[in-house]
Amino acid sequence: MSFVRVWIHFIWSTRNHEKFINAGLKEKLLEHIKMNCKEKEIWLDTINCVSDHIHLLVSLGAEQTISKVVGLIKGESSYWVNKNKLTGTRFEWQTEYMGISVSESVVEKVREYIRNQEEHHRKKLFAEEYEAFMKKYGEKIMNT
Repeated sequence: MSFVRVWIHFIWSTRNHEKFINAGLKEKLLEHIKMNCKEKEIWLDTINCVSDHIHLLVSLGAEQTISKVVGLIKGESSYWVNKNKLTGTRFEWQTEYMGISVSESVVEKVREYIRNQEEHHRKKLFAEEYEAFMKKYGEKIMNT
């Protein structure tokens, strides 16, 4: 039997960073995404969101790709929110996303970061967080 463990920290925002996700929607949305991932055999380790974006820690399976996993989660969850009329207007995730590989040695640190999103975003806006991630990871990729 093959053994594969590739950790990815996913982040994406609501369309136009709209603050769609209130406390009531958050609980339902996170539970629904967990259930959907289980049904689709996506190993979702940790998940949390704030009003305008979401963080997930996923371990990819041997046959899974980053784009397929993201598409399954984003597409199905926005469809579910809209089908159940859980927001006053049409709910959408932005097209773009960030997927960052995570070393086994820092998985617990990433879990804690995701769990503490509410506290983290009392100090830093999503745009600032995104910019910091791009500065730390994106510039290295773009400048090679």
